[in-house]
Amino acid sequence: MESSLDAAPAAVPLLTSGAGGGGHAGAAIDVARERARTPGATVAHHFNAAGSALPSHSVVQAVVDHLRLEERHGGYEAAHQVADRIEAVYQDAARLVGADPAEIALFDSASTGLRTIVEALRLGAGQRLLVSRSTYVSHALHLMSLGREHGVEVVVVPNSASGAIDLQALDSELAGGGPAIVCVAHIPTSSGLVEPVTEIGALARRHGARYVLDATQSVGQVHLDVAAIGCDAMVTTGRKFLRAPRGTGFAFIGREIAGSLAPTAPDVRGAVWTSARDWELKDSARRFETWEASIAGRIGLGVALGEALALGTRQIETHLVQTAAAVREALVVVPGVTVQDPPSSPSAIITFTVEGLPARRVNELLAQHGLRTVSVPASHAQWDLGARGVDAVVRASLHVYNDETDTAALVEAVAGIADSAEARAV
Repeated sequence: MESSLDAAPAAVPLLTSGAGGGGHAGAAIDVARERARTPGATVAHHFNAAGSALPSHSVVQAVVDHLRLEERHGGYEAAHQVADRIEAVYQDAARLVGADPAEIALFDSASTGLRTIVEALRLGAGQRLLVSRSTYVSHALHLMSLGREHGVEVVVVPNSASGAIDLQALDSELAGGGPAIVCVAHIPTSSGLVEPVTEIGALARRHGARYVLDATQSVGQVHLDVAAIGCDAMVTTGRKFLRAPRGTGFAFIGREIAGSLAPTAPDVRGAVWTSARDWELKDSARRFETWEASIAGRIGLGVALGEALALGTRQIETHLVQTAAAVREALVVVPGVTVQDPPSSPSAIITFTVEGLPARRVNELLAQHGLRTVSVPASHAQWDLGARGVDAVVRASLHVYNDETDTAALVEAVAGIADSAEARAV
């Protein structure tokens, strides 16, 4: 649908990245190249990388090619033919987050990975889970169920004025009780917040606490090193900023913790049945995996990992953070628009509200102008949006395939919607 909003978009510059680790040092992100290898970038202004990003043509082609291989030879036979490519997925996932391939487990989603790891901790009555307000709904529901059914104490650590977890409060909680598990979302679903994960890791180590990091919204958009962060385990998904197929994900499970944990439901993929009443677990993170998986999806994940490594995670982060900052600056001066991101939000996720209009309605109006955004309700983030008294936010999340045309169209359309809302209110 065309409108006057599309005719004269406001200029919002796309900033390029600086030097960093991974990929070619100092190389800027070539947005035109990324758009050329991303067919979906020409269909609409896609701002939903935090939900499910647009895959490259190469990722999709790899998935289709493997499905054709299964069509000709059968699933098991096709999997055998690509065994080396699947092994490479572990290696590239490890490279991406600074781990060893033996510390990588593949899952069908971040939720599955988080649930598997937390349940392997065998938490019981009296044990404490210290969690951030940024915790994602599915993870929060699982943790609260442990509290309700097993007597685990779930402590929601307050935020500081920056909107991130209050490190002093976390330090006090860690010092004031027994052994604890710290569970934090690196970047939440409900805002562009980036938690101080390295500082959290230092506190966890000082107090002897286990540290599980939900990196669902961060891997693929920011540079991440699990050793520097100091987490015991980290989980992410493929479909978001990694631009991999849905139904894929992986976890880092450090050697120290992996050897002391056992899955609650051992599977033939990660265990060997050695006698009538006994079994042995694999000595790697693969002890947490299950046999059945989409091999085609994992092949696509491998291609996406390779593409992220080739671009360079520091380059991606710098580019996305600077571009999102420019969009926020353009939105914050629009009458009737409130940017809802807390001060500590150097990420590619932008959240806002329009006065007088529900977030869901704003999404619908943006869609009429070819802009793909989503609304995040408080029911997906009660410890964050609910605590702030925000019913829902509009979330726009960009990636390397978004150019000036996209960002300008977003700002102009939001301004037009806000202006119409104000006019209707008069």
